[in-house]
Amino acid sequence: MRTLISTAFISLDGVVEAPGGEPGYRNSGWTFKDVAFLPEAFELKGREQSEATAMLLGRTSYESFSQVWPDMADFADYKAMPKYVVSTTLAEGDLVTNWGETTILRSLDEVAALKETEGGPIIVHGSAALNRSLSDAGLIDRYHLLVFPLLLGAGKRLFSATDKDTQKLKLVEHEAYANGLQKNVFDVVR
Repeated sequence: MRTLISTAFISLDGVVEAPGGEPGYRNSGWTFKDVAFLPEAFELKGREQSEATAMLLGRTSYESFSQVWPDMADFADYKAMPKYVVSTTLAEGDLVTNWGETTILRSLDEVAALKETEGGPIIVHGSAALNRSLSDAGLIDRYHLLVFPLLLGAGKRLFSATDKDTQKLKLVEHEAYANGLQKNVFDVVR
């Protein structure tokens, strides 16, 4: 079975919305406006590209990333990687042609089936609503979280507010950095 990894820039109060400056959010760009940049704190992001073998996105994140990432040297490894977009509304004609093979999945059952295929880890970037659904369905195996020392208040959150049984996580890697960022890698305990 393939490992499904959720990776996120997250505020201390759980917000993941608009970390890179996406329009429409009051605190947009919080990852670079409010915290000093330390390259070593982002080592995990480079490692993700080299270790992942596929990318899974929700429709909104796909539409945002596909306009920028295909031509960015920082994300070159993702260009050739197979991509899967979970959406009930996206059409084949909506897919970009310069970002490699992309498959539309219409349900979480199709995500579960993808996890059963041969291959390495599948990485989920952005996609707050998809992350909440994947977590509630028990499909996420690991979390890569870069926690920023900020309280953002309102905004899209990584974790759902669904009333459910406790889900235990095992901390497998962590580090704190001089700028206040914390790297936390958790495996989901089954």
